[in-house]
Amino acid sequence: MGRAGRALKETLETYGISQNKLAVTMGMERTVVYRWVHEHTDPTGETIVAIVRSLNQLDPGAAKAFIALYLIPVLNEYS
Repeated sequence: MGRAGRALKETLETYGISQNKLAVTMGMERTVVYRWVHEHTDPTGETIVAIVRSLNQLDPGAAKAFIALYLIPVLNEYS
């Protein structure tokens, strides 16, 4: 566990987005977002897409930051 939760936590803090606000935008319980942020569980691949879409609705910069923190390092490992 780890990278997604750390990236999400940093993104939410940087852009002033609450876990509850993200959860509401995604249509899920806040406790699910809490578990990701605190690295108790990892979001699935499909959920990562939903996180990006929801962040984009709340703040497009936050969506880009999350992608940069979470996905770009993975892609760089294989280039």
